[in-house]
Amino acid sequence: MTPTLTPPVVLSVAGTDSGGAAGTAADLTTLAALGVHGACVVTAVTAQDTTAVHAVHAVPPAAVAAQLDAVLGDLPVAAVKTGMLGAPAVVELVGQLLPGTPARPLVVDPVLVATSGAVLGDAAVVAAYVDVLLPVATVVTPNADEARALLGRAPDDPTPAQELAGELALLGPAVLLTGGPDPRDEDPAGAQPCCTDWLALPGVQPRPLRHPRVATRNDHGSGCTYASALAAHLAHGASLASAADRAAAYTARQLLRSAAWRLGRGRGPVAHLHPLPSGEPA
Repeated sequence: MTPTLTPPVVLSVAGTDSGGAAGTAADLTTLAALGVHGACVVTAVTAQDTTAVHAVHAVPPAAVAAQLDAVLGDLPVAAVKTGMLGAPAVVELVGQLLPGTPARPLVVDPVLVATSGAVLGDAAVVAAYVDVLLPVATVVTPNADEARALLGRAPDDPTPAQELAGELALLGPAVLLTGGPDPRDEDPAGAQPCCTDWLALPGVQPRPLRHPRVATRNDHGSGCTYASALAAHLAHGASLASAADRAAAYTARQLLRSAAWRLGRGRGPVAHLHPLPSGEPA
């Protein structure tokens, strides 16, 4: 066996998904696929499948703090990715102990609503994100619904995604507002429909990052996968724009891989499978 260099470490601070599609399941498999050692701090245990979140058991803040102490006291964490945090006290704890720095970027995926529609973060959680966590984050990766919630806008607010990204960047972090499938959003070259993410830096006009749209209902866990891939590439030293492009490309590949799957009764999982290295047995 050929020896390999020690990989960078990325810490996932997130909840579990018993269906194996999102949360720590998506984070750790994505990190491993992209050459990163994943550590994890569990913030909540969910009873979840492709149709719904049936129950949530929040991990007490003291236990979250103990997990953080164990990881930070032993491993050289190169980047941090947060997912479902669940409680204001946990949001505040992460903001205090894991602020983003050039040496250890903090990727915040503000998980407020599950793919199934279940609310995973109430108004107090949103306030803690805005007041404590976003100002110290390196980059935040909301979808349009999460961006509206963080900005205090109604769910049906018509503000375009580009403007939402710019307004959210005024809170401090860089913003990668991820765009879902939109038939009106076509590749400028006319080749195929695409999705547009918006990259916004504080005080800078947001710019579009376009990538192919994958036609699939098997997208449960895609937000976690994207944010984890972003953290992995940042841990490898990529610039934010390059990491964003690579994360989008990786997520699209995994969506294509699972597009024809028949798993679960609801929105199926994005693929966490990866080709085996040549010559290794299955």
